[in-house]
Amino acid sequence: MASSTEGNTRPIRLADIAKAAGVSHGTASNVFSRPEIVREEVRERVKAAAEAMGYAGPDPKGRLLRAGKVNAIGVATTEPLCYFFDDPFARAMMAGISQACDATGAGIALVSAGNEEKLAWNIQSALVDGFILFCIEGGSRLVELTRERKLPFVALELGFDDDTVSAIGVDNVAGARLAAQHLAELGHRRFAVLALPFADGSTGPVSPEKVRTALYTGTRDRLVGYFEAFSRYGVDTAGIPVYETENDEASTRAGLETIFASAEPPTAILAMSDRIAMVAIEWLAARGIAVPGDVSVVGFDGVPDAAICDPPLTTVAQPIAEIGRRAARTILDFDGTVRRETLGVELVVRASSGPPLKTV
Repeated sequence: MASSTEGNTRPIRLADIAKAAGVSHGTASNVFSRPEIVREEVRERVKAAAEAMGYAGPDPKGRLLRAGKVNAIGVATTEPLCYFFDDPFARAMMAGISQACDATGAGIALVSAGNEEKLAWNIQSALVDGFILFCIEGGSRLVELTRERKLPFVALELGFDDDTVSAIGVDNVAGARLAAQHLAELGHRRFAVLALPFADGSTGPVSPEKVRTALYTGTRDRLVGYFEAFSRYGVDTAGIPVYETENDEASTRAGLETIFASAEPPTAILAMSDRIAMVAIEWLAARGIAVPGDVSVVGFDGVPDAAICDPPLTTVAQPIAEIGRRAARTILDFDGTVRRETLGVELVVRASSGPPLKTV
């Protein structure tokens, strides 16, 4: 920010520099914005006047706002800022977003906060052309806050029905069906599901009522896909334990403790994210439960980490980086159209799934 003259609280402005250097306002402006078109002796005179008066240059925010475009995308979540770096899905998504931004020279601003008040302020004050929303949890509030900003935005993993919002996601029912069918064809008949959130701020065993009233349809759709496949193999889905997690280590471990306290624990676990699946594999290994010898584990996402965990994870792979690239282009090339895209998925079979030791 420009400084003030002594005894005067008014900030030094470019007009003051131009007057002191004996040049026009336009020439002074060009010294800071397009110096190559100004003669060297004039540039030096303007810079000397600016330095003497403590003027660092025009406020870049003002220049960008006058131009009507800042060439930057905000990526927002209700999760803590560390989510972008800790979560393997978020890291893979950010790689795709970054590729699209690099191709156009656009910047990225990460928008997060520990509470709603700070999140609202961060969204309102972010100097960006539009937002990509990670709607994993708190998605409806995130959309509401972003609407108030009146900038373009696109939601990832929206998880709830709103045809007025641009969104990019995958066919969750079809993907979950692939995972469940794979395990059923291997001979498994005792299953458990470690779920993503059905609503904000809740974990624990899931009732049919919670499924019916789920805020996040993405979670519900994955469960629907699992159960559709199981029904074709004569599995009583009412007997399958479903535990809602927060997609983190603590709630996943709590779910596993509950599930394996049963007299008839599952021989196969369906995890609604690779992060949940990898926590499950670690938990099972620590208790001497072999994967896949005793229990098979199948994830959902296809994050790079899944290929190198021990054992490598069987998963439903979604095109994460491509989703990120498309989301970024939706903002960078925004034309006022609401766009909703559903991309395909594929089952990637690795070493974490196999037939049960005994016929069940």
